[in-house]
Amino acid sequence: MKLTVLAVGRLRKSPELTLITDYLDRFNKAGRSLGLGSASVVEVEDKRNLGMAEEAKLLERAIPDGAAIVTLDERGQIISSPDFADKLGNWRDQARDVCFIIGGADGIDPSLRQRADFSISFGQMVWPHMLVRVMLTEQIYRAGQILAGTPYHRV
Repeated sequence: MKLTVLAVGRLRKSPELTLITDYLDRFNKAGRSLGLGSASVVEVEDKRNLGMAEEAKLLERAIPDGAAIVTLDERGQIISSPDFADKLGNWRDQARDVCFIIGGADGIDPSLRQRADFSISFGQMVWPHMLVRVMLTEQIYRAGQILAGTPYHRV
């Protein structure tokens, strides 16, 4: 199982990038023993600023074949960390890769949202994309720790 965080835009050297790298490194070290494989970030960029439809084309080309598609979208479901861990565990047990998609400033094109196997919301507030990446990678790490039964996640 491989996890891909697929995002529109490039994240330059920043405190957010440091956090993302840290959470993914921690997940990658612990995740292998749980059959969770590795997690990485793939970035695409609409250099001509043609909008959501163009971003969707770039994103679709980068989605790994056969991966479960999970969009990060304000219209998605708000779920708990243990429920998120269960979803990852189920995809792991099905031997499916998972691709999390974070759209650009205008969100994710409806055609790509319709293809999603699942959609997650981090609440009704709108979050900057760089913070969504941090929150998602922390939740990926947390899910691995929940599946491993460590005390990282406290109920």
